Amino acid sequence: MKSKIILTAFLSISLLSCAQEVPKVKHKKSTASSKSNAKSTKFANAEDPICHMKTEDGMKDTAVYKNKTYGFCSAYCKDEFKKNPEKYVQK
Repeated sequence: MKSKIILTAFLSISLLSCAQEVPKVKHKKSTASSKSNAKSTKFANAEDPICHMKTEDGMKDTAVYKNKTYGFCSAYCKDEFKKNPEKYVQK
């Protein structure tokens, strides 16, 4: 009985540690102030591939991959994309 409890606990911990974590990103409520200073850019993505926030004109965090510009809500999402862009690029 004791070994079943230990085995169940071990499997539970293993499953929880393998679950994909959601990135902890603080999104801005509005980017209105940054829109006036930034030029309009057409992004290859309609939403941030990391956290799935919709892209907007004037996003300052961008990355170019295979001659396409991708927009991101934060530097964290941009850095995650740069680690493995093929994983996030829509095919």
